[in-house]
Amino acid sequence: MHAKVNRLPETGSRAAAVATGDGRAVARQATRPIRALSRGLEVLAELNRQHRAPIHTLSSTVRLPRTTTFRILETLRLAGFVERDPQDDCYRPTARVRALAEGFGDEALAAEIAGTHLAALSAEILWPIEIAIPAGAAMTVRETSHSALALEPRGAGDTLSMLTSAAGRAVLTFAGPSQREALLELCAASSLPEDRLARDRTEIDRMIQETQAQGFGLSQRTRRVSDETTLAIPICVGDRVLATLAVRFAATAVPLRSATEQFLPKMRDVAGKVEREFYRARNAAALRPARA
Repeated sequence: MHAKVNRLPETGSRAAAVATGDGRAVARQATRPIRALSRGLEVLAELNRQHRAPIHTLSSTVRLPRTTTFRILETLRLAGFVERDPQDDCYRPTARVRALAEGFGDEALAAEIAGTHLAALSAEILWPIEIAIPAGAAMTVRETSHSALALEPRGAGDTLSMLTSAAGRAVLTFAGPSQREALLELCAASSLPEDRLARDRTEIDRMIQETQAQGFGLSQRTRRVSDETTLAIPICVGDRVLATLAVRFAATAVPLRSATEQFLPKMRDVAGKVEREFYRARNAAALRPARA
């Protein structure tokens, strides 16, 4: 659930009178609201809801001038609550927002940690790499390497099918029973054509068994220039899949066997690092003393 920050009323505060315990009336000036803080929280709450957005989108959504929105975002960035992607100038919340909002959960933290390894991994694997997280009955892309080799553009915020994408299949296959059943129930209740498969448990079981035997999620799509193959592996904490790491490539350029031999060891190494760093980050947060 994402917090909603209500705009403060335009009228200023008025003087108020209160009575003390001994009956003496004491006049005081009510605290005047800090409008800049209200606006800053509104922008942060909206960015947390969207996960990632450019200035013009946030400015339009919160109905503030772009210059004001930019100043707020840069203030939040300098304070460590948001970061800006130099590739497209989009802003996104950082792990510090976990202290402020429930909307930044374990999945987003895992994706953020994975994002710190994206540049190094993309230097080794030149094809587009994506980090996605479960979001309801679908997968949401959180990070992408913006590779020039991409057969089609895809960016943060794009939605992938839980049942037909490599990322979604990796989640359903390697998740524990409770997470898997919850996701399948969401898909079964969906009215989208691509989610109808969730009502066919025989086919779902076959897909899961096939993915387990492979050791990775796999999807193949027909493109105009070449078919596109995607391989995805899970990032797990216990029996929960928090995120996935995937690579997309042209089937005519990289045979599947070559891709599994060249790409998967590097991806699994990164996934292991993310899982270890996630545990350290969560343990550090749990051990941090609460402020009085």
